[in-house]
Amino acid sequence: MRISTNDLKKNILKNFGPGSIYWKNLRLRSKYKKVKDWRDIVKGPWIHQNVIETVKNIKLKKKSTGGIKVNESDGFCASLPYFLYGYDFKSLEKIITTVTISKTSHKYALAKFHIIDLALKGAKNPINGFVKKFKKSADYKIIIDDIIKIRKLKSKSHSLIVKKLGMACSYPGTFNSSIHAILSSTNYKGAILKTIKAGGCNCSRANFIGAYFAALRGFNSIPKSWIKKTFPAKKILNQN
Repeated sequence: MRISTNDLKKNILKNFGPGSIYWKNLRLRSKYKKVKDWRDIVKGPWIHQNVIETVKNIKLKKKSTGGIKVNESDGFCASLPYFLYGYDFKSLEKIITTVTISKTSHKYALAKFHIIDLALKGAKNPINGFVKKFKKSADYKIIIDDIIKIRKLKSKSHSLIVKKLGMACSYPGTFNSSIHAILSSTNYKGAILKTIKAGGCNCSRANFIGAYFAALRGFNSIPKSWIKKTFPAKKILNQN
């Protein structure tokens, strides 16, 4: 499929740019950042650094719009819907770089997509499949080495392991903690609940973990009561 990033850029500006609740809270956060308990004043939702940079770069009409300051999962999040609608990996790279040009973010996003792709294609153990498929790839050497180490921690408490591997939004911690949740869980609900309980930037882990288990076990593995409580779910389901 051919892909244009123009619609994506328009949606980013509409949903996260000036006039959105995210941009409003960003300005409030700047106003109150010297106040010790500023989070009690500004409740969120929050906007990630990559998206802040992307909004500014789009408005400036820069050719390269992605953020560069942080190594986080925004590129993966932006690309996931395109992946599920059948876009190839080359097209995904174009979407990822719209939001982030960090090489680290790019590499980990593609690793996630390869794992989800294996799950969708019926692999019994997509994590092992990824390790086997890319064990000779220099691009994924560090990722595979970490996965092998995390396998040995499978039986350990997830909350404790997350504190060790990384609770923040950034790679590699968010990826490694996600892998532990996947390896130590058997289903969507259990994996997401332990991710929430572990705290930190659990949303950056849950988007990958949820996509993985839904790909592996199917749509019906997602608790229906959760879907009903998710505001955009009806609109998304009606598109299919």
